[in-house]
Amino acid sequence: MTATPIPRTLTMTVYGDLDVSVIDEMPSNRGRIVTAVRDPAKLGEVLSFMRERLEAGRQAYIIYPLIDESEKLDVKAAAAEFETWRERLRPFRCELLHGRIPGAEKQAIMDRFRRGETSALISTTVIEVGIDVPNASIMLVENAERFGLAQLHQLRGRIGRGEHRSYCILVSEGESPETVAKLAVLERTADGFEVAEADWEMRGPGDLLGTAQSGLPMLKLGNLKTDSRIMREARAAAIAILEADPELGAPDNQRFRRLIVEERGRSFSNVS
Repeated sequence: MTATPIPRTLTMTVYGDLDVSVIDEMPSNRGRIVTAVRDPAKLGEVLSFMRERLEAGRQAYIIYPLIDESEKLDVKAAAAEFETWRERLRPFRCELLHGRIPGAEKQAIMDRFRRGETSALISTTVIEVGIDVPNASIMLVENAERFGLAQLHQLRGRIGRGEHRSYCILVSEGESPETVAKLAVLERTADGFEVAEADWEMRGPGDLLGTAQSGLPMLKLGNLKTDSRIMREARAAAIAILEADPELGAPDNQRFRRLIVEERGRSFSNVS
């Protein structure tokens, strides 16, 4: 069960041996999520907006890609920025959350946030799944260019879980065409199907017979997105032939023998 399929998963639902059930409606009483990309130079304006929302009683997540600063990466980190956010948002209570905090302490931090005792969580992606706080309606993601499209959509799913309009602010100074295109998708839509298809197109569908989660497949003919209908028809026809003639012994089916993937221990699959 997946909320934001990685490209290879989406490919296999279209072309592979998987049954698919689609849930395309949000639960009732969910507020709209507005997503905006902002340059770090605009952080002052973003901070003013966040304080307004906190004063109105809402809560916020502030997300970083790292726990501690790295000498190799020019990326901000949650632990290093925590005190800065405490000063920025004073007198609102802030707490730090990341994967190296002991489990019991982590649970206590989340319980205080759920009860509304904490206004803002400065966190890593540890909150990506399994967190449901309807009053949390603001998310700020620093160095948004460092996250994948599906991961950003998954993080964004921590807000918009109550009746209040929610706001996801992606702070990035990345100027590459790939980064601009990726973040523009999230500004344009909150539809997980659109996000997954955009991720599919940007990263490639992966290897159907191997383990690669993204990239271009070895398929010689056809486009897994635009030709999905005829591919499903071809798959159904192949299954019908094998069910009627498992050994492909009928004269009309002899021509298919050379197309079988497994032959004398030889396989086109990259899976060991």
